[in-house]
Amino acid sequence: MNIYVGNLSPDVTEDDLKEAFEAFGKLASIKVIKDKFNGAPRGFGFVEMPSKEEAKSAIEGLNGTDLKGQSLNVNEARPRSENRRGSGGGRRF
Repeated sequence: MNIYVGNLSPDVTEDDLKEAFEAFGKLASIKVIKDKFNGAPRGFGFVEMPSKEEAKSAIEGLNGTDLKGQSLNVNEARPRSENRRGSGGGRRF
């Protein structure tokens, strides 16, 4: 299950998200989205968890919690619409 994590502080790294989410289960991938022109964090990211139950537990447990001074907005990621321009491409591990 892919999880959207919004309202991220500019200081939040993929390691910070890993630390927060791994308490709820196994992680498949983590990506903090950055501006493709200047590399600045855009304030959101994605975490993928193989287990739907663990993902739902993480969403419930982390939504609204504080990470580096900002309240997280955590919910199930919606699939990209087909008419969006450009191609993303997250790193998987």
